[in-house]
Amino acid sequence: MIATYAAVLAVCGASLAIGQAALALCGVRRWTWLSPAAGLALLCAVCWATVRLPGHGVVSAVVVLVLTAASVVFLRSRMEGGGGALRSGLPVAVAALAAASLPFAVEGHFGILGTGFNPDMSQHLLAADRLTEGNGSQLLHQGYPLGPHAVVVALNKGLGIGLVQGFSGLTVAVAVLAPLTALAAFADRPRLRRGTAALLVGLPYLVASYYAQGAFKETIQALFVLAFVLALRESTRSWRDLPLRFVPAAIVAIGSVYVYSFPGLTWLVAIAVLWAGLEWWGGRASAATGPAALRAMSLAVLVFAVGALPELGRMIDFRSFETFDPSGPGLGNLFGQISPFEALGIWPSGDFRVAPGDGAAPAFLYYLGAAFALVLLLYGLQRCARRRERAILAGAIGVAALYAAARIGGTPYTAAKALEIAAPLATLAILDQRPPGRLIGAMHPKGAPAALVYLAAAAGCSLLAFANAPVGPTSYSPTLTGLRPLFASDSVLVLAPDRLLADEHGTPYIAWELRGGRVCIEPASTAGGRAPTGIRFFVTSDSGAQAPFRGLRLVRRAGPYLVWEQRGALGGPSPCPLIAVRQARQGSGRTTGVRTFPR
Repeated sequence: MIATYAAVLAVCGASLAIGQAALALCGVRRWTWLSPAAGLALLCAVCWATVRLPGHGVVSAVVVLVLTAASVVFLRSRMEGGGGALRSGLPVAVAALAAASLPFAVEGHFGILGTGFNPDMSQHLLAADRLTEGNGSQLLHQGYPLGPHAVVVALNKGLGIGLVQGFSGLTVAVAVLAPLTALAAFADRPRLRRGTAALLVGLPYLVASYYAQGAFKETIQALFVLAFVLALRESTRSWRDLPLRFVPAAIVAIGSVYVYSFPGLTWLVAIAVLWAGLEWWGGRASAATGPAALRAMSLAVLVFAVGALPELGRMIDFRSFETFDPSGPGLGNLFGQISPFEALGIWPSGDFRVAPGDGAAPAFLYYLGAAFALVLLLYGLQRCARRRERAILAGAIGVAALYAAARIGGTPYTAAKALEIAAPLATLAILDQRPPGRLIGAMHPKGAPAALVYLAAAAGCSLLAFANAPVGPTSYSPTLTGLRPLFASDSVLVLAPDRLLADEHGTPYIAWELRGGRVCIEPASTAGGRAPTGIRFFVTSDSGAQAPFRGLRLVRRAGPYLVWEQRGALGGPSPCPLIAVRQARQGSGRTTGVRTFPR
């Protein structure tokens, strides 16, 4: 627990300080809640740029510490509004932290987020482990964006925080930084209403659901898309006279490259083009498309090019990643296509993958909530058009268009990710109602019932997703993955600690680690007697050197595991199923597909 929250504090503190200092260099004198996103973007870029230097993360930790300290010193006499920002932001941060801590409170322990939903964290832990040792990994060689992994490695080398706790802390920190960033959209609201709206925009149902999977990349990208829209919004408002007014958006775009590679830019480029077109069509050339604005945009493009150029080769390599193959992952860990109505925030299910009616709530409640939210969204978009909120309009249109493209030309897996990234902007369009209209009062003191009903229902759905998040093992070792070649052509029985299987979702975790072979998984308490037939290898913890069954010999000590081999003939066909990659991934939700051996 201490390590996880230390990581949260470190990531949030560094992001806030570095981000605000960067925006101050752009000419922003007053505190802005776009600093968390800008700081996190720079944090990912800086850590990735330094993590492969001698020390394998030590330099990253030192550089981040120096930048954070320098930023604090730099801002002491160059920032206005810090006290007011603290008063408005602290309650939001505390509330977001409480929501993000629900999975650990419900499960009763800290560990790998989302193991029972999605096994992908195994690959990220392995990549980070390899970075700490200065070694390569499959993700590294494929051009996979590893900015967040580098942040975790810096936490490991600088503060001694374990990789599991580092990733958990980073994921929780993003859940805190997202509502803080959303505060920038509600600058003129009373504090309580502003905080409530920001929490819901930063943590809508689908973002909470991806958090529950441990999907830190998607939650970071959703934060960056939201921040990019709000940065464009500010460029024609409080920043309109600054020569570097588009640089904050460029900084966010740089972060997107190091978190989501070139796919992350598709959202930002689409939104920027739509926004520029709407501004030009609306006749505001002096603010967004006049000569001064074009010079400012040129400077922003230059900053982006300098920051993203080192990643260009890796972005080219990333084109062949399996996710982009239409015949590749397909469903991934999903059960089918995800309803687009889930992006509207009212979806009363702890598992976003479940179809309406398959959970505890009847189907009509899903469609009733979706219809209600859709009416509010359409009204919100109309209000945005009337008030010339062109950045929000461009954001909403852009994410909707890219979701449609992913739905038509991609896989359910990629379409669901596009929907999650769209969710904060859909919620923002619903809640950004100023001045109050007759249909919804947008938290007006005499607030219309519709606004209060939406806030209560959407908040309840987000909390339900948080509370349903599975929390897996508390520690990680790459050893099981390293043993896969040994077991490739034979069967293996893993005798895991009872608590790991019963309380920490260990079965899907082990199945994913040993995917590609025939695997049985049993509690360690079932050991004893003769070895079961048809199984050659047995894996136990290294807590004792005694063989789990008679007739076994110790063949390898591997990290926290002992590998035993059955002597002589195996006595029959293997009772263990073949755990293919797709089976292990798709089975992580409802069933692992792993059966026990006959007793």
